[in-house]
Amino acid sequence: MSELINNNQQRKKLLKELILQLHQGKAAKVIKKQLVQILGKVPYGLVVEVEQELIKEGLPVQEVLKLCDVHGEVLKGMVDQEGARIASPGHPVHTFKQENLALQGECDHIHSLLTKINKLSGQIPEKMWIDLRQHFNNLMDVDKHYRRKENLLFPYLEKYEITGPPTVMWGKDDEIRELLKGSIEALSDLKKPNKEEFISILEWMIKPALTTLEEMIYKEEEILFPMCLDTLTELEWYEIYQQSDEIGFCLYDPKEKWEPRDTGELPVKKATSNKIQLETGNFTLQELTAIFNTLPVDLTFVDKEDKVRFFSNNPERIFDRNRAILGRKVQMCHPPSSVDMVQKILDDFRSGRQSQASFWITLAGKFIYISYFALRDEAGIYLGTLEVSQDLTELRKLEGEQRLLDYKTKP
Repeated sequence: MSELINNNQQRKKLLKELILQLHQGKAAKVIKKQLVQILGKVPYGLVVEVEQELIKEGLPVQEVLKLCDVHGEVLKGMVDQEGARIASPGHPVHTFKQENLALQGECDHIHSLLTKINKLSGQIPEKMWIDLRQHFNNLMDVDKHYRRKENLLFPYLEKYEITGPPTVMWGKDDEIRELLKGSIEALSDLKKPNKEEFISILEWMIKPALTTLEEMIYKEEEILFPMCLDTLTELEWYEIYQQSDEIGFCLYDPKEKWEPRDTGELPVKKATSNKIQLETGNFTLQELTAIFNTLPVDLTFVDKEDKVRFFSNNPERIFDRNRAILGRKVQMCHPPSSVDMVQKILDDFRSGRQSQASFWITLAGKFIYISYFALRDEAGIYLGTLEVSQDLTELRKLEGEQRLLDYKTKP
């Protein structure tokens, strides 16, 4: 029968009626069966138009928000992406999709852990518990994914008067953030968890968090991204691309550079000074980058809001870093077992009680010295924290003096 309904207006009307029936309480399974019988595959653009029209016709956004998960579930597997454009590596949509793959990977790890925990009785092993908390910490990185979507992508859709879906989606993003935050807090509060205590958290917070996040991945992949690729110009995508670094990336570090196919569209940059002026001299950006990448220490800067803003990138880094951590809360970059110590250092630095903390550890046979320094302005106002890590293994072996030039001798 679906071949008889070719008129888009008629298809839209039917889809709207079916979604409104969901609003009125009709069972989702019944609606899905009707969709299959009447509409077959639903073009992704049609879903967007219907949602937009429902809001314009007076259905409150909060009601659409409540319906979002239900009609998303009903439409799962029925949205037709035939003819949708494919984003090349480096393109903002390609990056969004790679982040979704990483997020789904974290969800899969959590599902696997939950399956193992479900087979246990009594106390949950500490390692399993730490792994679960770590993967939930990783999921909180989705905040950067959502912020780029909300603050860079949605404003361009609004220029094309596409306001309904972004409004609804932003509401769901906030819901996911709260569920993830609540899950992490609940998991942290249970110091020695047993299965009975865990079940209540699982049903109340963990399952809803995973479900809503995975549903958002589906909505972005099946509806939002194809619609955006069809709507935005190459220049608009390039503007989004240029601003993405400021917010940061989620569990993925895009390596590829991207430019519009028609480089004639690129805005002409005004000539600016290439010098970075400091009190005691200046550098070009290239020179400063080379200095940071050559220093025999790892540097990481955390700003006053506890967000990672910079790390040096010398070829022999001690601890792995990638651009996906930029903009991320530093507490989320550490395993749960060390978060309390990290927080204490930051609190002591911020309050002025302390200004330096040092540690030394043996890692893979190397003696590693790690120092944290509070950064303050001339008035003593806290600016952030600098982490400095250095491999002192060879330096500890030095004895006597070396006054003659010898390129072969390297500590």
